[in-house]
Amino acid sequence: MKKTQGVFVTYRKAIEQLGQWKTRTNRKPLIIEGARQVGKTWLMKEFGKTAYKQTVYINFDANTRMKDLFASDLNVKRIITGLELYADVHINPADTLLIFDEIQEVPRALSSLKYFYEEAPQYHIVCAGSLLGIALHEGTSFPVGKVDFMNLYPLSFTEFLMATGKHKYADLLASGDYPLITSFKQDFADALKQYYFVGGMPEAVKSFAERADWDEVRTIQSRILNAYEQDFSKHAPAEIVPKIRLLWNSIPAQLAKENKKFIYGMVREGARAKEFETALLWLHDCGLIHKVPRVTTGHLPLKAYEDTKAFKLYAPDVGLLGCLAGLHQKTILDGNELFVEFKGALTEQFVLQHLIENPRLHVYYYTNDSGTCEVDFLVDTGEQIVPIEVKAETNLRAKSLKVYCEKFTPGRAVRTSMADYCRQDYLINLPLYAIETLPNECK
Repeated sequence: MKKTQGVFVTYRKAIEQLGQWKTRTNRKPLIIEGARQVGKTWLMKEFGKTAYKQTVYINFDANTRMKDLFASDLNVKRIITGLELYADVHINPADTLLIFDEIQEVPRALSSLKYFYEEAPQYHIVCAGSLLGIALHEGTSFPVGKVDFMNLYPLSFTEFLMATGKHKYADLLASGDYPLITSFKQDFADALKQYYFVGGMPEAVKSFAERADWDEVRTIQSRILNAYEQDFSKHAPAEIVPKIRLLWNSIPAQLAKENKKFIYGMVREGARAKEFETALLWLHDCGLIHKVPRVTTGHLPLKAYEDTKAFKLYAPDVGLLGCLAGLHQKTILDGNELFVEFKGALTEQFVLQHLIENPRLHVYYYTNDSGTCEVDFLVDTGEQIVPIEVKAETNLRAKSLKVYCEKFTPGRAVRTSMADYCRQDYLINLPLYAIETLPNECK
């Protein structure tokens, strides 16, 4: 394992995306979006270390010299000279990675990306910021089409396996050898329970990998949640802060329902969409919630049939969701009959995390017009629509999935649970711990 900024990780799939970006012929400055503390700084530095001869790292937070540099004209040659003086290096565009961290703190630096793309595309620039999504929606001046975007999420289950020393198990999942995978299903199930508690926030994973101290993991998660709450007060307009808090704290209760559609009345009695829409947008732009819209059809493209008024909301990470809900580790690891209902919430959260991290998959959920049939997720691959039914245990009864398939006859349908892998015509029973192999199963 490698130690950088106190975080242990062995591998992030996003490194491969960055490698593809580096070799792109029409490469643009890259903006990495994601919630606070998902590992954006580590990723950028690790990429610079492994893919370039030299890295110039600039943190714009409370950096008056950088504010002064970008306050004047945005002449690229002048900016590069200023960066060279600041970092005391010569910047060779062919082998130097420029990292602009917390770039939202200097909006003019965001604006300069346009000129780097148009006038000096030879420079390799990656940018990130804790509240970058907010800055991008506040009218910051840079034209759409002049930058590339990439989302970074918490560590996936496979990355968790690798970070906790189970590389061979990760390799086995990737191999698709399900007879052998099934032989070790209890090991995968045990690791999955651990992941449900720890989640994928790098600092929590590091702590668990080093000491397996459940209380310390929860302390770290609580600290992360507190940092999010502090961001509400520091950065959101004062008039919507109470609404942000109410909405944010309602997420566990929303997901605990059998029907997980977001209900404004659960945020506050008598609440209406209009009074909370700004708070919802703020949380979304921070990367703190994932919004899954409803559709009532199974036709391509699903985006054309999106119901903007009906949706489900999920947290950024399954471990943080458990912390927000106050779940104890024994409840998750040992099972508890009182835990059955919320176990479904954690399981859906887990699956959703692993669907959205693939940029080629567009995720929705389905209900029919009468509301008598609901499929947990529909995935639009661009070529087909794959319905996904999520089960927390081994129960394979999925009446809604059957009704959906009879109506829309999809080429593939997936039921994911703790049952063993099985493929029957169009229907695939995919173990929860193998959800990351879904794109391969849909081919």
